[in-house]
Amino acid sequence: MGLVMGTFSMQSKQVNYHKDKADDDLEMTMVCHRPEGLDQLEALTNFNKRELQVLYRGFKNECPSGVVNEETFKQIYSQFFPHGDASTYAHYLFNAFDTAQSGSIKFEDFVTALSTLLRGSITEKLQWTFNLYDINRDGYINKEEMTDIVRAIYDMMGKYTYPVLKNDAPKQHVDAFFQKMDKNRDGVVTLDEFILSCQEDENIMRSLQLFENVI
Repeated sequence: MGLVMGTFSMQSKQVNYHKDKADDDLEMTMVCHRPEGLDQLEALTNFNKRELQVLYRGFKNECPSGVVNEETFKQIYSQFFPHGDASTYAHYLFNAFDTAQSGSIKFEDFVTALSTLLRGSITEKLQWTFNLYDINRDGYINKEEMTDIVRAIYDMMGKYTYPVLKNDAPKQHVDAFFQKMDKNRDGVVTLDEFILSCQEDENIMRSLQLFENVI
């Protein structure tokens, strides 16, 4: 879960808190895509208006047009993993944010996902993570999908993983987790199986709590 949050939680801390609402409204009219109003976004997310304003400035700083395409998303994300190749993981993460499969992420997409990851319930966070692993969006995670995601994470961490990983480490990782999650041994992991297995794993549950007070 921490890998999901790296980029944008850092960006949110670099913005200026001292503009007023009139400035925010003016800024929102000057981009190619104008996001939903603060009242509506406040109702749809677990953020208050001030937090939304801060997040919006960080988003607009990186994406002046009001939308971000996959290439830009990869460039932003790779800055935080200079010793590895983050492009493949960023591709999967982009698709998880782009729920409409439009090829771009709007501020609404970004802040809705961030709200789930930072302030959502345990079940909501796990459901979002399940959707990240469900690459073909068929409602199941198969071993190939899990392998693709885990390998992408290993590639992203690069040579600075510790201890140094063997080439077959992703496969071993997936084999162990998939065996644990595939409760009925039918070769796929359902959402219910995924949530139950994660709730049984203390390390996963601790990782879900790390970002609750990021902003």
